Amino acid sequence: MNQPAWSDWQAVTGWSPDAAVLAETLDGGQAFRWNLASGSPDVWIGHWAGGAVQIRRESDRLLWRGAGSLNAADVQHYLGLDRDWGSLTDSLPWRSDPHLARCLAAFPGLRILRQPFGETLLGFLCSATKQIVQIKQMVALLAERHGSPIRVAKGPGAPPHHALPTWAQLATIPEAELRSCLLGFRARFIHETALFLAQRPGWLEETETLPYAAAKARLMELPGVGEKVADCVLLFGAGKLEAFPVDTWVLKSLARRYGLDGWKPAQVAHFGRTHFGPLAGLAQQFLFSWERKHGGR
Repeated sequence: MNQPAWSDWQAVTGWSPDAAVLAETLDGGQAFRWNLASGSPDVWIGHWAGGAVQIRRESDRLLWRGAGSLNAADVQHYLGLDRDWGSLTDSLPWRSDPHLARCLAAFPGLRILRQPFGETLLGFLCSATKQIVQIKQMVALLAERHGSPIRVAKGPGAPPHHALPTWAQLATIPEAELRSCLLGFRARFIHETALFLAQRPGWLEETETLPYAAAKARLMELPGVGEKVADCVLLFGAGKLEAFPVDTWVLKSLARRYGLDGWKPAQVAHFGRTHFGPLAGLAQQFLFSWERKHGGR
């Protein structure tokens, strides 16, 4: 049987980042399922919601094509093309904050992806004490070993495509099998969360629609979900831009640039939401990206 082919290339309207900003957006810690295509250094392949998408730059524009269940509306939503990121970024307090201004200038066009809520939760449950490359490895193994295949035409030697396992699928997998995906202690959190969700149909969907504070409180009922993971899930999976995740890079950034040395993560998060305002999560992504690239200088 012939496998379904990739769709025709289509233009991404409303966003034309340079190569560095595109890489930072897709592969800078928001999402963990984007990789450069083998043999095609300008083509990114991503997976979400049971489908696959390729994105490439051509001159000063982006093109995309899809396979599986994803269509143009899905891509538009995922890439945030329904939000005016230029206006949102301009409304940040960069005029009175020279470091924030420097971060914005370094990553023009950087934006927040809008990923599926449940998949975002799974990705960030894998993130505790791990670097991006390690999180991507764990997530890839979960997809390859326990996710459903995505039917798409492949060239010789090309790896197969798989969706992430759903939470319903994860609820049927023993913790020991999850550990074989290099999850370590995170396997218990994922296993217990899957069982929790299996007993509460619609819990995740309802949580996604709640106001920020209420949604965060509910997420923190889940095993392994603390303040940072909850804020990441709400920022990158629910579009709640007031969420301000505090990880090692953000702690370093605010200690070095804002004099918050010795502050605890909860104190730094409160400062971030107060100083940067209702779009603190957007500011956070610029701070995070700048610190990763330039923080050692």
